[in-house]
Amino acid sequence: MIYFVGAGPGDVDLITVKGLKKLQEADVIIYAGSLVSEEHLQAAKEGCSFYNSAKMHLDEVIQVMKEAVQDEKLVVRLHTGDPTIYGAIQEQMDRLIELAIPFEVIPGVSSFTAAAAALPREFTLPGVSQTVILTRIAGRTQVPEKEKLGELAKHRASMAIFLSVQDMAGVVEELREGYGSWDIPIAVVYRASWPDQRIVRGNLADIVDKVAAAGIRKQAQILVGDFLEGDYQLSKLYDKSFTTEYREGI
Repeated sequence: MIYFVGAGPGDVDLITVKGLKKLQEADVIIYAGSLVSEEHLQAAKEGCSFYNSAKMHLDEVIQVMKEAVQDEKLVVRLHTGDPTIYGAIQEQMDRLIELAIPFEVIPGVSSFTAAAAALPREFTLPGVSQTVILTRIAGRTQVPEKEKLGELAKHRASMAIFLSVQDMAGVVEELREGYGSWDIPIAVVYRASWPDQRIVRGNLADIVDKVAAAGIRKQAQILVGDFLEGDYQLSKLYDKSFTTEYREGI
């Protein structure tokens, strides 16, 4: 059996209880060594085999899984954050389906929620935004034209931008075009929840210089939108005059 497990954003305590249990039971762990803390591996039982997928291609990963299952071993494929977001797991799952190898996906805490928690801000503020857009700028992996940052920014929804801090100037250029303004709050959170976490705040006019001065070039979340500062409406959920299923308004 194969388990795709989300390790969380960095802090080893942010893995789910279910994910940790599978790590402790695993006979084989294939982990994303470029991003996942190796401290997670300390949870493994004696005799567990480890494979760093940063040094492997897809065929090699699948071969390890196939051989382990043939030997009736439990395999954990440990991904950073939540494996369903920029985790490149669909291609792995499709190969396992072809091979009739059973698998399960165990979700994890994503870096975009860890970044918001670090600030700390809420993405979905009443009267400001009730939508969160997860996206990235084009790189070696292209982005559909309709999903360019400039087009998405026109919605003025809360936005979390992955895998893009290496081209901060390009990110800002596209965002400014979409928003039609430089006066838009933005924050960059480097290695959210890790011990060396850093936060850079600013607006579209100054964030490029601030990020460059901080030396941040990878492993960072870019959060942008009016949810980062300013006024908002209080929720109806805790409004004393609002009647809910569980209490009568006064």
